Amino acid sequence: MEAKAVARFVRVTPMKARRVVDLIRGKSVPEAVALMRFAPQSASEPVLKVLDSAVANARFTADQTGEAFDENALVVSAAYVDEGPTMKRFRPRAQGRASRINKRTSHISVHVAPRSTKGGAR
Repeated sequence: MEAKAVARFVRVTPMKARRVVDLIRGKSVPEAVALMRFAPQSASEPVLKVLDSAVANARFTADQTGEAFDENALVVSAAYVDEGPTMKRFRPRAQGRASRINKRTSHISVHVAPRSTKGGAR
């Protein structure tokens, strides 16, 4: 029973969010939650919310199908960050010029699956 959650248009740059997501990929859910709670990066808060949502989706799916649910048996099978739309703003500069400021957004995706179906060549 694999479950996923996606947060779209998060106001965090994809580069910074990828640094955080790389920490939890392949880890067990309790370990990933602990990492996100104590990570100093600002992107860890939205990633934690997406991870919690993926676990809740897995719990809901297990309840619907009548399967036993154990949060400790779940593993972050996939986690990735895609780039969302960029808001372009302008800032006045010297001598009548203007420079562009890019306010980037991210789409954060987290997939959780039971440990036995994780698979992979590790």
